[in-house]
Amino acid sequence: MKYKWYEPYLFIAPGTLILLLVFFYPVVRLFRDSLLAPRGSEMVFVGLSNFRYLFSDDVFRMAIANNAKLLLSVPIMVGLALFLAILLFEQIRGWQFYRTTLFLPYLLSITVVGVIFGYMFQYRGVVNTILQSIGLGALAKDWLGKSEYALWVVMVVIIWKEVGFGVVLFLARLMSVQEELFEAARLDGANWLQLQWYITIPQLKSVIEFFTVISVFTMLSWVFNYIYVMTNGGPGNATMVTELYIYLMGFRYRMMHIASATSVLLVIITIVFILLQNRILGEEGAYA
Repeated sequence: MKYKWYEPYLFIAPGTLILLLVFFYPVVRLFRDSLLAPRGSEMVFVGLSNFRYLFSDDVFRMAIANNAKLLLSVPIMVGLALFLAILLFEQIRGWQFYRTTLFLPYLLSITVVGVIFGYMFQYRGVVNTILQSIGLGALAKDWLGKSEYALWVVMVVIIWKEVGFGVVLFLARLMSVQEELFEAARLDGANWLQLQWYITIPQLKSVIEFFTVISVFTMLSWVFNYIYVMTNGGPGNATMVTELYIYLMGFRYRMMHIASATSVLLVIITIVFILLQNRILGEEGAYA
């Protein structure tokens, strides 16, 4: 039976239409709203005025800076996940229990994690109580109430929760590596560090790249729940991030045009990171 050239397009048309309605239309509407502003009871075209407002707003600039600081946790997460995965791959005693323990935080709700650690890091919380009980009361701080500590505490919590995902990814890939590679290297006199540098890391290269990309996107656009539950952007604006800024502008201050402009900038930043990643991977592939 011979099919007409247009019949395959008829089959994919319903799904394509749904995708356009669910994804494409909101993006177009977002870009349109970012160029509008209220004038009385109407929305009028103002061009790039909303974006100029953003870059003149100290709170927005601080939000961008805080997102950039959170990106510092990406190499820490990747390195820590890699180290833990290697230890588990060596099948140390109780490694299966440790694997479950490390992955369990990733399964917990961010809200639950935020509430628990919020109580723990209060001035009279568990952390300071333990420090005082072991004679280290001088180290007790108002961890979430001081601007110089709050963002770093949130970063520690994010690492604690997200690193388990990387451990499982790396360990799953290591389990599929041929043992003969390690045996041959040992016979050639390779020590433990050389095994990891010349065999483990090259074998994990694609998984490391994937986890790195996921971690970068997490720090750019998935930290709202941590911040909202633990600090709500405070103290002051010390832990303000772009997602919380969008939420506050859109729903608390009813400045949806500013929220739309911020969202557009976040989309553009994300696309830039995707293009940079593709460029890097493309150049490495061509070199290989």
